[in-house]
Amino acid sequence: MARIPKELVDQIIHHADIVEVVGDFVSLKRKGQNMWACCPFHHEKSPSFSVAPAKGLYKCFGCGKAGGVVQFIMDIEGTSYVEALKYLAKKYGIEVQEEEKTPEQQLAQNEKDSQFIVSNWAKDRYHQLLQKNEEGQSIGWSYLRQRGLNQTTIATFELGYSLDQWDDLLKAATAAGFEQKYLEKTGLVVRREDDNGQDTGRRYDRFRGRVMFPIHNISGRVIGFGARTLKPNDKTAKYLNSPESEIYHKSDVLYGLYHARQAIRTEEQCYLVEGYLDVLSLHQGGIKNVVASSGTSLTDGQIRLIKRYTDNVTVLYDGDAAGIRASLRGIDMLLEGGLNVRVVLFPDGDDPDSYIRKVGDQKFKEHLEQASHDFIQFKTDLVSREAAQDPVKKAEAIREVLQSIAKVPDPIKRQVFLQQTSQTFGIDEQVLITEYNKIARQTAKSPASLPGLDVQKPRSGSASATGQTPATARPAPRPMSPEEEAEALMYGASPEDLMGGGGDLQTLTKEDLEPVPDVQEQCEREVVRLLLLYSAQPLAPDVSVAQYIFGQLDDTPFKTGVYGDLLHLCREELTQGRWPEIRILIQHSRSDIRSLVAELATERYELSPNWTTHQIHVPRELDLLQIACDNAILRLNKVNVERALAEHMDALRHPMDEATLDGHLQTIRALKQMDNQLAGMLGTVLSRGA
Repeated sequence: MARIPKELVDQIIHHADIVEVVGDFVSLKRKGQNMWACCPFHHEKSPSFSVAPAKGLYKCFGCGKAGGVVQFIMDIEGTSYVEALKYLAKKYGIEVQEEEKTPEQQLAQNEKDSQFIVSNWAKDRYHQLLQKNEEGQSIGWSYLRQRGLNQTTIATFELGYSLDQWDDLLKAATAAGFEQKYLEKTGLVVRREDDNGQDTGRRYDRFRGRVMFPIHNISGRVIGFGARTLKPNDKTAKYLNSPESEIYHKSDVLYGLYHARQAIRTEEQCYLVEGYLDVLSLHQGGIKNVVASSGTSLTDGQIRLIKRYTDNVTVLYDGDAAGIRASLRGIDMLLEGGLNVRVVLFPDGDDPDSYIRKVGDQKFKEHLEQASHDFIQFKTDLVSREAAQDPVKKAEAIREVLQSIAKVPDPIKRQVFLQQTSQTFGIDEQVLITEYNKIARQTAKSPASLPGLDVQKPRSGSASATGQTPATARPAPRPMSPEEEAEALMYGASPEDLMGGGGDLQTLTKEDLEPVPDVQEQCEREVVRLLLLYSAQPLAPDVSVAQYIFGQLDDTPFKTGVYGDLLHLCREELTQGRWPEIRILIQHSRSDIRSLVAELATERYELSPNWTTHQIHVPRELDLLQIACDNAILRLNKVNVERALAEHMDALRHPMDEATLDGHLQTIRALKQMDNQLAGMLGTVLSRGA
């Protein structure tokens, strides 16, 4: 495979804006100097994923994923380094010059890339047949135009048509040089088996005589197909989808998301429908922020996809009561995922596609505004009407609503929903809370995780006031002493956290801070961190942080391999006349180096603006660089002295001649003197044996 020259790699990285790139996949919000979002790599309800624009890196403080712009594409798309570079080059209009590849060379790439290639080829084939083949035009194109779709929509979503023949695609793919195994792996071709499950050697196309809906992943690559038959008396399923493959996992895909993601972010709203044509008709009507579950039940993976872009989702139902009932469980999952859920109903017999074609774009948008209801209220009204005057049904209806409320992670929202439910059913709120707690205890995995509500009136400062039962309430945190607060600030906590403004953290204790597993490692880490973050900062005229640190370190050995390697890389950059730059080092080929650079360059907390507002001056590290560098070097020297001292002390336990013993004792006395001097310079307590 052709290689991309280093100069071109540097050009791609230089042009790639990490905020723009990451923003294509998650909805970023500024907080301080950095941008924050819920992590796209693991399920979470509070943002711990940070993007540092000035440093060109991202880091999740929950799962630990970190790196630069190329690494992000590798992580989010599961692609190789080269494919990630190509993705960025395409995004920023940078031409990547490569040697022409034969079909054999393309298929020689890894299995996953080969499946992407053959899926994209099939998409182009189906699209061409729709537009230029006689059967495709007379059947497929006519159907789509009959459904009100214009040429722009057909081209945007790359719709196509499969000929009503057993092996049209198989023959065309073989002639184009594609291996049969990749046609089978993507589900485009099916192998025929006998009654005993043995391969007969015969192959045929999976999709025949159907309108084709390519399914794209969030970066726009085709990963599978949905296909609708147009035969009126066809005994096969109306819709047929690609099977699961290495590149297509239907539980992690939403149809239309690639085309909707920007609009979802902009509108801060996602419309969720059921079918392909619903998405196409609404998109054509100017409602771009719409996606479909494609007829499958909602999954956790699909919900996480929505939450990458917005916390607000509106589910569009047709008027069929049975269909609404069947979909309620999926809505509960949306609530459990931390989303704000609303519901819009259409007249009986209409779905979003038919209704927008019936009333037009503007009337449809007006209906979305007027008919939108909060889901809990919608469900409450629905089940209360069904229960009518039957006491038994009414009790069951109340329990159904409480089960949905129990899925809501936000305690304030739960309280509001309980109040609304109390008013709708005309039942005392405390009775509802008691029943709610029973349901919560039955469904919770462990007592500690119960989203409980206190039945008694909460007293100020009690556990009940926080919406917790006595069994699950946390003990009041111990106030921190001034010394402990100072220590917490040294470890990176913000004053806002110490004052109770940092979300769930009211105070920080030593146990809340990251543990220090090894003193030597931490001292080496601090030296490398200062060098990485402030190498070009001046400490004195003509003396930078990098020059000062390397001058003081001289040949001081590093015991921790990765810190020593990063120190060596920084030294190499300086010898080449360049400052060590995070944007460059974050692209290193070694994953441990990339991870370390991201970790050192990313801070979990930032100084709260409240301190400036109240005219309280809190020194920044940048203001105290000389002290920070001196302390880091002194601590590293001290730990090296202590390590050497321990080694010589340990040697005294073994038999030796008098001259060797005397040498050890002299060295120990010298090391102790050095240790005491370093301790004095650092202001630490001297040992009793000094």
